[in-house]
Amino acid sequence: MSEPFVFDPRDPRCKTPFGAVTCGTCVTLTLRPLPEEHFTACTLLLWRDFDAAGSEVNLPSPGPGLFCGSFNAPEHPELVWYGFRFTRADGSSVWLGKNGYGSEQEMLSWQLTVYDDSHPTPNWFGRGVTYQIFPDRFCRLATPDATGMVGGRVVHQGWDEPMVYRPDEHGEVRNNDFFGGSLEGICSKLDYLQSLSVTTLYLCPIFEAASNHRYNTANYRKIDPMLGTESDFRHLCDEARKRGIHVMLDGVFNHTGSNSRYFNADGFYPQQGAAQSPDSPYAPWYHFHPWPHEYDAWWGIRTLPAVNENDPSYREFIINGEDSVVRHWLRAGADGWRLDVADELPDDFIADIRRVMEEEKPDSFLLGEVWEDGSNKVAYSQRRRYLLGSETHGLMNYPFRNAALAYLGGGDAGAFKETMETIRENYPPSAFYSGLNILSTHDTPRILTLLGVSNPHPESKDDRAVYRLSPEEHQRGMEKLHLAAMLLFTFPGSPTVFYGDEAGMQGFEDPFNRGTYPWGHEDQQLVDFYRLLGKLRKERISLQTGEIRYLRAQGSALVFTRTEGSETTLTALNAGDAPLELQLPWDSDTATDAVSGRSFAVSQGLLHLSLAPRSGIILI
Repeated sequence: MSEPFVFDPRDPRCKTPFGAVTCGTCVTLTLRPLPEEHFTACTLLLWRDFDAAGSEVNLPSPGPGLFCGSFNAPEHPELVWYGFRFTRADGSSVWLGKNGYGSEQEMLSWQLTVYDDSHPTPNWFGRGVTYQIFPDRFCRLATPDATGMVGGRVVHQGWDEPMVYRPDEHGEVRNNDFFGGSLEGICSKLDYLQSLSVTTLYLCPIFEAASNHRYNTANYRKIDPMLGTESDFRHLCDEARKRGIHVMLDGVFNHTGSNSRYFNADGFYPQQGAAQSPDSPYAPWYHFHPWPHEYDAWWGIRTLPAVNENDPSYREFIINGEDSVVRHWLRAGADGWRLDVADELPDDFIADIRRVMEEEKPDSFLLGEVWEDGSNKVAYSQRRRYLLGSETHGLMNYPFRNAALAYLGGGDAGAFKETMETIRENYPPSAFYSGLNILSTHDTPRILTLLGVSNPHPESKDDRAVYRLSPEEHQRGMEKLHLAAMLLFTFPGSPTVFYGDEAGMQGFEDPFNRGTYPWGHEDQQLVDFYRLLGKLRKERISLQTGEIRYLRAQGSALVFTRTEGSETTLTALNAGDAPLELQLPWDSDTATDAVSGRSFAVSQGLLHLSLAPRSGIILI
């Protein structure tokens, strides 16, 4: 018997229930140390992270080489770390932790997430397909006039013109070139989104701002005039709802723009801002040291002054007021908020947003931008509480993206499985199934570029600005993109498409990943492939809520099933450059590949498959 089987928290023979537990749950643990270790006693060691308190539980031995016992999880949300101390008859002790046997100093504990489930997670988000839009670049119906708008904007006359990325004469990258995508333009493409089976439309910021990305908010109460009006937004939400599509807004509440009406460094707005007078009603929103030239800014970027989220007037304005920003836009038709840089927001600030959302629209969804495992994240020396029941419903699943890219880039499928099983084990089930699963975002290079480009990558920004995959790179990238999309759409969590990925868009980092959607020049075969995957996701309950089980995760082979009731869907991927032979259990006489339509015979409960290099199937 190998050492790892002494205790494996993912094995029901060792720990029940699996993974995270609700407050007060009875957790049962069983250990099977090797007989030759001659252990006579076993003690469970527990440490509560937030209470900073430890305790011990003796685990009795119901038989030779067996220790079994239980304990009750804390009655309040908590992060519990645990390990074991084995003792021999001579009094010597050995500790067992996540990294195996060792001394107490060497013990790395297992994690138990204890969460409050009294406020259920809306079930519409994780089941369906999310489509992320960078509003300026998706669809324009007319070339806008930027006269009188904040920010000194430059408008591209041609939709296909190259974007500006070089610094201006003052050495600043201003991001003030606009292409003129609008809310009406998005509304005109809702039927297209419906054809992709989209159920959530996630919009990057739409409020008035000086830049094309609009993460430097100038006015939280006003739609950017280049995008349209509040009436246009309400109309978009109404039309989306008719098609079964929810709208999620991007809330940038950690900082504003320096030329916002609240800071007003450029004096664009008539009312005095914090940069103009310490008596401004907005002055308490910012940290000056001293006023007016030195102030806290997001990552030191002076055009993004950081706000004081603990200021009562700011919190009233954003969250608690009768017509607060959070409330107002939910009433206008939004169904959810995505919190930009959630790491920078205090826990009680996020909890207040969740509380107000539940008051205003109980079925609304709160998503957080977190790039790591959000169950044990430490930010600014504080353990965060995103997923313990009172803050976010789900998080952006960057661990999924990183693990998928590593696997598709030649890594071991076992590493993908290990990363995702760690997330499944650490997250409450509702959060695991409500992750925003991504391959590209506005903050990352386009997935097709990453999967196709040869090493080394072009070094200079000028080279990356114009880089396009060679025919050979494009072919290889497209083969891997098909695999990536199959994985994305069949994995637990909401499969999220960054606008244009389904059309074959390319591009390295910001701003090259933010090109205009190529209407009329899409890769139609790729669009149809995404439509097929979206239809599968929509029609098969096993892909929406089904439990995941890995059949193989080794080398280039990644095979898993999703099962809900009597329905099972099997995904088999070969990311390698050589053919792959598979023999898999299958509980039916035939199996059909939902992608190609091919049927496969089953013999004595076994399915024999041969996957070509860089290919995959989805069996139903």
